[in-house]
Amino acid sequence: MPETTVVFYCDENRVPVLDWLKELKRKDRQGYAKCIARIRMLSQMGHELRRPLADYLDQGIYELRIRRGRVNYRILYFFHGQEVSVLTHAITKEDQIPRGDLNRAVERKKGFEAKPALHSFEGDVTHG
Repeated sequence: MPETTVVFYCDENRVPVLDWLKELKRKDRQGYAKCIARIRMLSQMGHELRRPLADYLDQGIYELRIRRGRVNYRILYFFHGQEVSVLTHAITKEDQIPRGDLNRAVERKKGFEAKPALHSFEGDVTHG
């Protein structure tokens, strides 16, 4: 199976998932490491990644599912074509994904689809 290019959504010099990962690394290094491992897995498996590791939510948005103890981390993403997955939003989940977080991911998806070059940050953050 071909690798999937992972792109981070960005807007106005801000990369929301990277900002979240930096904060997570400061607070929970093991949780951060698990999130990075799951992003690598998404890169390797793309559309083939399934539950319990990933799941479809709504309106083209998927979630990477990371669990560390009682904490559930979620990184929301969508596919742009067959070979690109775009990480748009990340949260610590308690029960359900809040509708506002899902809506934010959908809006970022629309913005990306309209102007991919403007909203793309590609970089290997897995070595930090």
